[in-house]
Amino acid sequence: MRHLITLDDVSPTEVETILSITHDLKTKFLAGVREPLLPGRMMALVFEKQSLRTRVSFEACMTHLGGGSLMLGDEAGFGKRESLADFASVLSEMVDVIVVRSKAHQTVVDVAAHSSCSVVNGLTDLAHPCQALADLYTIREQFGDLKGRKLAWVGDGNNVARSLAYACVRLGVEFSIATPKGYELDPAVFERLRVQDPDAKLTATHDPREAVAGASAVYTDVWASMGQEAEQAQRVKDFAGHQVDAGLMAAADKDAIFMHCLPAKRGEEVTAEVMDGPQSVVVTQAGNRMHAQKGMLVWLLGAHGDR
Repeated sequence: MRHLITLDDVSPTEVETILSITHDLKTKFLAGVREPLLPGRMMALVFEKQSLRTRVSFEACMTHLGGGSLMLGDEAGFGKRESLADFASVLSEMVDVIVVRSKAHQTVVDVAAHSSCSVVNGLTDLAHPCQALADLYTIREQFGDLKGRKLAWVGDGNNVARSLAYACVRLGVEFSIATPKGYELDPAVFERLRVQDPDAKLTATHDPREAVAGASAVYTDVWASMGQEAEQAQRVKDFAGHQVDAGLMAAADKDAIFMHCLPAKRGEEVTAEVMDGPQSVVVTQAGNRMHAQKGMLVWLLGAHGDR
């Protein structure tokens, strides 16, 4: 039994396998084929945070694969009616996979420790591995391959940025991040990735133009994520020099794409001109959450055979 808590749980070869399954299933989906590779399988969604893309993409992909899903809201009493250990051990007797979207990363770790079925991280304060898988798939889809590509992150050194750094190193993509002072990605992340791959191309800077130079993909996120609303005013001041606008996109490769994990705030981290412009792939990127999670679930639950 395998879990997907962070991208540390998968090797580069396994990431390639997931993306290969993703491509196969998306190609079939676009041709009108929804291959039922997980008939009778049941997925439980346990969310402590609001969600559109994560919830709908998981529910839709499991239905397409022939399985079922159920969303557990407040009535399930997660973290309230009984211990987390009891909740996880009982729930995992009834379902094949549990997706947890939690305020604290340790909660997902604890659910996995007490589950007899696979557990997937649907977002925590530390990591967002499903988003990163969909993002790398999107870049490959746009350019045909990932060889020689560079992804530039502009903004907060948050959970999405951290997972993207891991995903990029696993697939040989250069990763560069530009943050305001005080919002850097934990240096331990780069140190750990360089131990895993001494040839990894990783750069941290406070200059967005330096980060996007030569980039194939320019990526940003909201300046204040869920749970950081009280910091909104201060963050608007701190991140003022890190907006992705047409000028910054022009500093990247001429065919660079713009990416965002959504939801976005036009006029803050990105201008409407870029968000809605011809270089933006944000809608395709969001749709690929469903396709990448199909690939991940088929791999995780061992239904991929010789693919």
